[in-house]
Amino acid sequence: MRLDDSTLPDYLRQIGWLGGGEAAAVEKAGDGNINWVRRARAGGRSVIVKQARPQLERFPEYEAPTERIVCEARYWEIARAIDRDGVAPGVIAFDETAHVLLLEDLGDAPRLDVAMAQGLDATATAQRIARFLGALHAATAGDATLARRFPNDGMRRLHGDHIFVLPFHANEFALDPPVRARAEEIWRDGRLREIATRAYDRYLEPRGTLVHGDVQAGNVLLADRGAVLLDAEIAHVGDPAFDLGTLFAHLWLPAAAAGDAAAANRAIAAAWRGYGAARSDAGEQVREDATRYAAIEMLRRTLGAARVAAVADPAASLRVVDFAQGLLRARPQGS
Repeated sequence: MRLDDSTLPDYLRQIGWLGGGEAAAVEKAGDGNINWVRRARAGGRSVIVKQARPQLERFPEYEAPTERIVCEARYWEIARAIDRDGVAPGVIAFDETAHVLLLEDLGDAPRLDVAMAQGLDATATAQRIARFLGALHAATAGDATLARRFPNDGMRRLHGDHIFVLPFHANEFALDPPVRARAEEIWRDGRLREIATRAYDRYLEPRGTLVHGDVQAGNVLLADRGAVLLDAEIAHVGDPAFDLGTLFAHLWLPAAAAGDAAAANRAIAAAWRGYGAARSDAGEQVREDATRYAAIEMLRRTLGAARVAAVADPAASLRVVDFAQGLLRARPQGS
């Protein structure tokens, strides 16, 4: 069953969210890059509806297993059991057969990336999200049953290729001439590609903890109760430092783009404190690994397909590239 705006109200009646004679207004919700996503309103209430389809919604040239929404539903099921602060969204219903997930509607809550662009101090938000990640990683570490419940290798590899592979090889992404010139230097040099390749191998290891897989600022909404993390379509069992590193990257990105990466250090430090408070075994190696992932994520957000608004100006892109390269070259490369 493939939902559309006209058939969604009937589907909501079938599953009991709408009454028999009740009408619903349907509208787009969010960017809808991966899944078909709509908001339905009726009788003063609303719900977010996500359906996974064989092709990505915004990029239909990419096929992806519909099991991704099963993994997302299972991620929130596990997360809600340990989530004391309301960082996970509320799940209203899940229809595995139709690959449909119903989530609470957070309304007009702003996205973290937009709020940071407008000058928000993200320190408290960073600590809240990292504390949630640390608690979930601690709760799922060493659980040998999880890998079977999260058969999400297709999404993990699709996402991983865009992070660790494509930005470090010659590509046809739409880059401004000075940015392309800097990218070509990186491609010819090859050293950063080797670092990214080793990091990709680690990212693909099916062991560690339950990982969200996409803790970017665009997936965080600033609700009345505090920051809420969304979109766990890439959830898998893997390296917990990847989640933390992605969070670091999106805290650093706007500051580095503006030429003052150190302005994000307070939020980065708060994230590390929050993570450590929830996961007592998080040692310095985890922070090193997270920082390496962060640098690679920042490079893919400037040299890859999924560029962010903060690097729209070529000069901002080059500042991020320089900062990220510096982080990578400063990290021990044998780990």
